[in-house]
This record gives sequence, C-alpha cells and structure tokens, in this order.
Amino acid sequence: MASVETTPKSSAENNHENAAVVSNLDPEKSKGAEFVWTLQATWQLVRTRLAMDAEFDQPVCKKKKLWETVAERVTANLRAAGNQDVTVKAYECDLKWRNMLATYRKNAERAKRLGAQSVHWEFFQAMHDVLGKSREEVDAQKKLNGSKVGRAIAAKKFTPILPTPTLPSAPYSSRPPQDVLQLYLELQERKMNLWTQQKALEERKIEAINNLARAIASLAEENHSQLPKENSG
Repeated sequence: MASVETTPKSSAENNHENAAVVSNLDPEKSKGAEFVWTLQATWQLVRTRLAMDAEFDQPVCKKKKLWETVAERVTANLRAAGNQDVTVKAYECDLKWRNMLATYRKNAERAKRLGAQSVHWEFFQAMHDVLGKSREEVDAQKKLNGSKVGRAIAAKKFTPILPTPTLPSAPYSSRPPQDVLQLYLELQERKMNLWTQQKALEERKIEAINNLARAIASLAEENHSQLPKENSG
C-alpha cells in the first residue's frame, strides 16, 4: 500500500513546496541562490530541530533566534561531514520544517486510519517519537500526575501509540488507550470523593442522634426529679 510520501523530494519539488509556505524570518530571502535540501541535509535539520523541541515549545521564546541557532548547527554538521561550501539560512530551515510538519501530519492521520505499517516516509518515526503526543494528551497527563490516584500509580505509565500490526494470537494491545485510562482514574477519584462525603454525612447524623438522645435523657431526668416536689405539695 502506498504511503503519503516514500522518497526524498527532488530539488524542483522542494522549490515548489517552499513557495507554498511563507516564512517571516527573512524579508530578503529571495536574494541569492536557494539552498537545495539533500537527504543528508534534511536529516541534519530533523535531528537538530527535534533536539530543540522543548525550547521551541516555551510559551515565550524568540523563534527567529532559535531558527538561527538551528541553521548554525545544521551548517556546522554538514561542513564537518565534508560539505565545506554549504551555508543554511534560518528562513530556509523554517520553511523546510513547516513543509515537513505538513507531511508528518498527513502520515500521522494515515497511520491512525490504516496502521503504522502503512507509512514508509523515512522521517516519520523520528518525528513521531518527539511530536506524537498532542497538547491535549500532555495536559491530561500533567493533570493525572497531580491527582491522588495518579501519584498512587506513578510507577505505571501508559503512553499513546499508533496502531501496529498484531499477531493472530494477540489481536488486542495489552496496554489500555490513554483516554480510557484517564476516564477510569477520574471515575475512581469521584467515587472516593463521594464515599468521603457520605461518610462525613453519616457521622454528622450519628452525632445529631446522640445529641438528641442526651437531650431527651436529660429532660426525662429533670422531669423525674421534679415529680416528688409536686406530690408533696
């Protein structure tokens, strides 16, 4: 079965692809010869950008400065590999990464529908290992880790994985999906809270009954003590 993208793109395809996505890092990007992304250069970009993903994910960060750092590292690695005349610019790295993200998302959607075995794009697994978790899943995991139940099972971590081929003897994955686990833990925590509230209510009921019993006993004793005085009168 064919994948969304199975082979490196040619120079002409890369040029056409980059024209479809605009980078705001360099307003003079049209000047000079355009960098040609070889397979080696693309791998250098992927490894460098993924290694800096935590920095790019910060709420407040200077993306232009980060892309300049990416370009410097990619250029240095390529020159160290024997490409002495190569110079990669920040906007070129930004444009290439944007297009690779679009291709990654298409392949990720394909993997969800048809299984991971249907994707043969050489960069997919490396990118998915870092980008596979959505922001919603990350937030849910943080919330889970902060809960009482989450701390109680901190040693048992489950991470979402793409569908993979299974053996006939094991048609289902041994690990529950993340959303099912999250729902189960939330239900358990709600049950614990409800039980605590019911227990407190029962304790208040018992205390009220005891207070009433003591009040009745005290009143009966007081009435009994007054009876002889009334008879003697």
